[in-house]
Amino acid sequence: MLAEQKARLENGESCEKYNTFAKYLPVWKANPEFGWLKEAPSAALQQKLKDLDRALKDAFDKKQPDKRFPKFKKRGCGDSFRIPQPSQFKIENNRIQLPKIGWVRFLKSRAIQGTPKQVTVSQQSSHWYISVQVEFELPKKVHQSSSAIGVDMGVSKLFALSNGEVIAPVNSFKTYKEKLAKAQKKLSKKKKFSSGWKKQKAKVQKTHSKIANIRRDYLHKATTQLSKNHATIVIEDLQVKNMSASAKGDLENPGKNVKAKSRLNKSILDQGWFEARRQLDYKQQWRNGILVTVPAQYTSQKCAQCGHVEKANRASQASFKCQSCGYTANADMNAAMNILAAGHAVIAGGAEPLGAAVKPEPLVA
Repeated sequence: MLAEQKARLENGESCEKYNTFAKYLPVWKANPEFGWLKEAPSAALQQKLKDLDRALKDAFDKKQPDKRFPKFKKRGCGDSFRIPQPSQFKIENNRIQLPKIGWVRFLKSRAIQGTPKQVTVSQQSSHWYISVQVEFELPKKVHQSSSAIGVDMGVSKLFALSNGEVIAPVNSFKTYKEKLAKAQKKLSKKKKFSSGWKKQKAKVQKTHSKIANIRRDYLHKATTQLSKNHATIVIEDLQVKNMSASAKGDLENPGKNVKAKSRLNKSILDQGWFEARRQLDYKQQWRNGILVTVPAQYTSQKCAQCGHVEKANRASQASFKCQSCGYTANADMNAAMNILAAGHAVIAGGAEPLGAAVKPEPLVA
């Protein structure tokens, strides 16, 4: 269907809406070439078409400039399907009944609270996961803490807090990069799509999955600690995509310090700053706290004592010395204090921060 939509756009026509191209499903199922579609639940196929319809609308929405036109996905990479209607699945203890599949047992990682609304089945490496979306009433809570904290996210220190505390990074990619490189090298030497290639590809995927799981688990523990201890958390609005962009350039304008920038990009992506922000956002909502984002400009060059801004204030990566008042401090701690002060200014000014407090109304969790 994505190919059909791209063809329409190339011919100067507008994209068809979901209600129009959903009618193609019975036609495709009747076609022997696409007979395998009969093996899939109809609700899952319809949901994929709805996802495509939403992706196309977002791609042309000027209010969402970060959205891009949907791309084709490779089979075996991030495979998933969703059953969007609660009447089409049934959950009993540690097993679930799915349409066209039947009863499947699963390991329950947590109790399922509330009313199940939809389920998503996805594959990561050699494992299959099921995510159950539920709806329930969240009681109005008062955060157990009243403190506010500024957080400077970095590479040498995952979180440097304005109160002087430091949370070190886990660097899961750095730990396994040699093992991953060896596995990828072996994969490149095997004949594509052979049995040996498939086995080696599974090993590469398993290593990637392990790196991601270690990072995600560590971030959950770190963000939960911050969310429990502080009612207000202030972070920088980091543009990770721009910060980790390649410095290669092109033939006419080749980049400079490409290797050094490449190492820095890997270190930035290894920290998972965007994932940390996402986790802090919803965890603060759960606890009736707030998450505030402030511009990242000059937070590392500004003196937290007198407010003087100068590039020379940042004497090195680790040390800060104000050229005006002589104040010295750890550079990351000084930045965290500036971030906290900027957050107080946002709140005092009445700006709506990211992750506003939870309202006492039904929330889909």
